Amino acid sequence: MLQRLRARQEWQFAKALPRANSLLAVLWWMLLLMRGILPALFAIAMGVLVGAVQAGTDLVAPLVLMGVVFVLLQVLGPLHQAVGANLGYQTAAWLYDQLTVSCVEPPGMAHLEDPELAKDITMARDFDLGISGPPLSISMDFIASGLVELLAGLASAVVLAAYAWWAPLLLGGAWLATHWLLRESGVWKDRNTDVVREAQRHADYAYRLAVDAPSSKELRLFGISAWTVQRFKRHRRLLHDLRWQATKLRQRPVAASVIVVTLANAIAFTSMAMDVNAGVLSLAQMVVFATAAFSTSMIAFGGLSWALDGAAAPAAAVLRLREPMAKTGALSRGTAPASGLPAREVRFKNVTFAYPTTPDETVLDGFDLIIPAGTSLAIVGQNGAGKTTLAKLLCRLYEPQSGCIEADGVDLRALDLDAWRERVTAVFQDFVRFELPLRDNVVPAGAPDAVVDAALEQAGAQNLAGMDTILSRGYDGGTDLSGGQWQRVALARALAAVRQGAGIVLLDEPTAQLDVRGEAEIFNRILQTTRDVTTILISHRFSTVRHADRICVLEQGRVVELGTHDELMALGGRYQTMFDLQAQRFESESGEGAEQGVQGAQQEEALDADRS
Repeated sequence: MLQRLRARQEWQFAKALPRANSLLAVLWWMLLLMRGILPALFAIAMGVLVGAVQAGTDLVAPLVLMGVVFVLLQVLGPLHQAVGANLGYQTAAWLYDQLTVSCVEPPGMAHLEDPELAKDITMARDFDLGISGPPLSISMDFIASGLVELLAGLASAVVLAAYAWWAPLLLGGAWLATHWLLRESGVWKDRNTDVVREAQRHADYAYRLAVDAPSSKELRLFGISAWTVQRFKRHRRLLHDLRWQATKLRQRPVAASVIVVTLANAIAFTSMAMDVNAGVLSLAQMVVFATAAFSTSMIAFGGLSWALDGAAAPAAAVLRLREPMAKTGALSRGTAPASGLPAREVRFKNVTFAYPTTPDETVLDGFDLIIPAGTSLAIVGQNGAGKTTLAKLLCRLYEPQSGCIEADGVDLRALDLDAWRERVTAVFQDFVRFELPLRDNVVPAGAPDAVVDAALEQAGAQNLAGMDTILSRGYDGGTDLSGGQWQRVALARALAAVRQGAGIVLLDEPTAQLDVRGEAEIFNRILQTTRDVTTILISHRFSTVRHADRICVLEQGRVVELGTHDELMALGGRYQTMFDLQAQRFESESGEGAEQGVQGAQQEEALDADRS
């Protein structure tokens, strides 16, 4: 029983409060207890005052008692609200800290793509944004009010026991019954079913399309603004209808609740009236018990369920995520040093891999490949062939289900993870655009300005902005960059890592947002800078791919062709087919395209001469 209680999300939420701020949590609970017993004390103070008036005794003490209770009733509420708001802010911050750690701490990234964890992650990520309910700083007041009313009703019921043993059972039981009768219409449970959540998700998506800047261009260009608005209105209407249907479930339970509490109160007050008429109860006693009977109604079903569930569910989700995310994102952690690796080669040996989201879809199947150290390898293939997956495995963001990846004969899983990652740098397609100064974008972990300057120059990005200029217009003195400029910054980040000791450079479509001339220039710079390190290039542009020492053609998770550009062209296989298809596109273009093709060819010849 105790174990089941501790597993409930309400218990998890209560445990989170002192972890966020123990002093505020203790004060919040103390104020709650004080507010909970004040209605019962007020009933007693009323009876004492009436009794003193009847007896003609000194009224100072009864009036002081009444005044103190009355003032506390007025003062503790706002004080409790302020403490609760502060505690709510700090608890939300603590929960976000826990979520951040849970997301970032695992060395891998499988936990962030696991569909089993996606629901909890979404709930935990957005819980304090007012999307699924009020922020925690506001919810704390609703929770406090609900708990105070429940406690006050129970305390008043205890006072009724001095009148008759059955009175608290009758009235308290009637008002408690409303919690059971109305349980089907708890806001969180009935208004947050899977169907409701899906409607909410669609409505939120349409809303973000309408208000976020990145989507504004396409909405206007393709004339889908009206469609977006209609989509939002349709799903919001569906959401409203679903929640209204849930609310209508209260109709019959509410009628039953009214009958139950009316009968209970009728019996209790009729009994009191008869006892007063019979002289069994004095006027002072009647005032105490009648006031307590009224206050017992505070036990009734109210907003506590909605507020507590709305706060407890995401809090429990945050705390629940820590262990499964750590397990799902775990990687083998070796202890062997990685300094100087690879000096001879990187080898993929019979590697098999499938993503956790699609375990039945094998991305790499018995994959074998040797990459000599200090050479450049280009990887080409259709979408879904496994090109980016190779980069993720080499960065040790995932681990293969079978087989291994070795550096100079040492399994990467035997190497110190952090030490190996210091030997690898990468530019992914979805590289991060930090809203930080240019310096911090190039060297997030810090480095001398000489390293930053050299990396920016090698990437052709030396005149984009000042070192201390924040790369976002959302900040004073900040600036925005174009897609191609951002790509040069990302390349500079990788080149700076090479200057700091990285031995492997992974380039996943590194020049996708640059034109042909810019791409040729950048790749020339990259090859010159990374001449002594292992460079792996993933690209669809064969004008770039052809300059690699070797080219690997992937298909369905296997190497189907491997060799130099000339060797693969002479082979007349898949590489030649893809190369010719792309070349035909340039040949069919107008004079401007032909001129660019000539310029590209000249640059390629110059590059070949330089490399030879």
